[in-house]
Amino acid sequence: MTNAFALLGLPRAAALDPEALQQAWLAASRAAHPDQPGGDAAHAAEVNAAHETLQSPEKRLKHLLELHQAPWRAVPIDDSMMAIFSQLGPLLQNVAASLKRRQSAASALAKALLAPEEMRLREQLEELGTQLEAQRSALLAELPALDSRLGSGDTAILIELQTMQAKLAYLAKWQTQVRESLLSLM
Repeated sequence: MTNAFALLGLPRAAALDPEALQQAWLAASRAAHPDQPGGDAAHAAEVNAAHETLQSPEKRLKHLLELHQAPWRAVPIDDSMMAIFSQLGPLLQNVAASLKRRQSAASALAKALLAPEEMRLREQLEELGTQLEAQRSALLAELPALDSRLGSGDTAILIELQTMQAKLAYLAKWQTQVRESLLSLM
């Protein structure tokens, strides 16, 4: 397995400064580019893959856990995440039902009568999207504290990192679903 952190010359960390990541990627990308002396396409692809992995917090945490050879374990959804999911599931079902009604509406008047419902659904999706972003931001704010514990050799931190990675992955997936639903209602 390629160490994305080492490939870009960055420390193994759950929290990375986006600007430092960007600068490291640009420097490594320039050096690895096939048009540069000593550069080659395979190495350039590895550099780009490393950047993609480290740019996404959930992918970065997964990679960090792999580097620490943390054993895989199932991570149950906690109550706060379940509360979000219990809002998301019915809302996505309502959006799908509304889209189906819109598709079967035969006249402009029938479609216009659906507009208030679609507006309400868009507002609910936007509100849920705001909640998801707030939850994600709160989790990302915890990463530097986890890094300091990771450096101390505390092995219990790996379980916390797995939980954090799972939560961030769920949130990323749910944010994508909310964005796609909003677009489908446009």
